[in-house]
Amino acid sequence: MGAFLLVCICGGLGAVARFVLNTSIQRWWNRAYPLSTFIINIIAAMLAGMAAGAYFYQTVSYSTYLLFVAGFLGGFSTFSTAINEMVSLTRTRQFTVAAFYFLTTLVVPFLAVILGWWLVSFGH
Repeated sequence: MGAFLLVCICGGLGAVARFVLNTSIQRWWNRAYPLSTFIINIIAAMLAGMAAGAYFYQTVSYSTYLLFVAGFLGGFSTFSTAINEMVSLTRTRQFTVAAFYFLTTLVVPFLAVILGWWLVSFGH
């Protein structure tokens, strides 16, 4: 039961962090491309890569890794929002922006995971 509550708390903290960052970015970005979600997902992907690397190199325990990835990053990352934004862009016939968003939402976070892992493994 303790682990369950910790994941809930970490997930809530991640959701609050996402809300604050999302709101901050949207205050100055008013273009069609959903930059706030994109940035949040890049940060989440890089942190997930760092966490995976830290767990692989036994820098953190499995429970810490799980709390951070399943808890905090689970609440912070917004892949479902990204998919919804792609659909919205398509519905409003902004096909070029939707296609670009689709490609960047898949490719850049993937590269961010690799970068995160590399940053952690650099000293090993």
